Amino acid sequence: MKRHDSARRRDFLKTSVWAAPAVLGAQSPNDTVRAALIGCGPRGTYDAAQIITAPNTKVVALCDVDPARIEKAEARLGDSPDVYSDFRRILDRKDIDAVIVATPDHWHAIPALQTIRAGKDLYMEKPVGHTIEEGRALVDAAAKHDRIAQVGLQQRSGTIFQEARKLVQSGKIGKVTHAHCINVWNAATDPRGSRGHSIGRPPNGDPPPGVDYDMWLGPAPKRPFNPNRFHWNYIYFWDYSGGMILGWGVHLVDFAMWAMDAKGPQSASIAGGGFLFDDMRETPDTAEAVWTFPDFIMSYSCRHGNAFPNGGRRVDHGIHFFGTEATLLVDRRGYQIIPEKEKPEPVMSGEGLDQGEGTHHRAFVHSVRTRKPPACSMLEGHRSTVPLHLANIAYRTGAPVPWDPETERIEGNPAAAKLLSKEYRAPWSLL
Repeated sequence: MKRHDSARRRDFLKTSVWAAPAVLGAQSPNDTVRAALIGCGPRGTYDAAQIITAPNTKVVALCDVDPARIEKAEARLGDSPDVYSDFRRILDRKDIDAVIVATPDHWHAIPALQTIRAGKDLYMEKPVGHTIEEGRALVDAAAKHDRIAQVGLQQRSGTIFQEARKLVQSGKIGKVTHAHCINVWNAATDPRGSRGHSIGRPPNGDPPPGVDYDMWLGPAPKRPFNPNRFHWNYIYFWDYSGGMILGWGVHLVDFAMWAMDAKGPQSASIAGGGFLFDDMRETPDTAEAVWTFPDFIMSYSCRHGNAFPNGGRRVDHGIHFFGTEATLLVDRRGYQIIPEKEKPEPVMSGEGLDQGEGTHHRAFVHSVRTRKPPACSMLEGHRSTVPLHLANIAYRTGAPVPWDPETERIEGNPAAAKLLSKEYRAPWSLL
């Protein structure tokens, strides 16, 4: 394992070498796309593994603050990539064409913005930013620097969802006045206990050996190390994420808005709380969010204590479109059409269709080569992330939030407007 990151933090603050990389432009299919991965957790490593299934594509550099995660990523990806613990060393390199950012949510915007400003193309895991301000900054940067910037909302590349969208837009299920999204888990019925479990209240302690915990915190407030505020469970704390509402819900809301050609809601409201678990999480374990659009409403249910099936299908997610002629139920296994008849006979599909994994990643490489628009642009990803941010703002302030999708402002509610952005721990900032 080659190490190229021996610089200390004081050296990082003294230097700001931003060498302009070679711009790919319109590549020949035979040219190699050289990619780097920032954030070597399971999802980031998966993203990188899928991207290199595209012809003539390789991952040449890895970055993470946890050496154990780098080792796992190296073992899976092969090709002996260079490894770093500071993402800026990757951006200094002229030979890297594209960067995958798959860090915890509070670390999405800064490396992604610096990737774009360094002239490199970007594949960024959802959500688009830890705040709405971050999302807007990413949209503006991608446009200003004319970079390919694709968001990991992979359902857009799935034939299941592409077909289902056509059904909504064709009018075959009638006029849709309500789109409903669900995420449901229950440890009692899920043998994996994957998302229905309590995270408990473990004591503070020391980070794992070799982990640069200060760098992991980055722009987040300085806090003692706690295993619950680290890998995976960080999603339940406002400092780093927005709970399952943001982390999983954005996939569902993205499809609902894409199918409905919606640009943004006019208001957001939510009811919920920590009703199930007596643990240290800050985000709700049970919630119901509602957004009002000009000609329909969208809602989202998040439950950690009950996994009632989606249309009789034992899955932990789904989107329902309630039309005047039929109801369309969609998830990653397929879709069902239930007509509005006295004795409806569901029409089901899914055979031969896919959910977008892999296809979405290869589409990114195609965009890098051809300079054609990505499968999910930063603007599209931002628009789909905004409703979840607004729901969390409504939850944290205890009041519905009005929203102007054109100006991206909250008027008449200073407490809510303050949460459109956040403070950054020095020396980090969006600049």
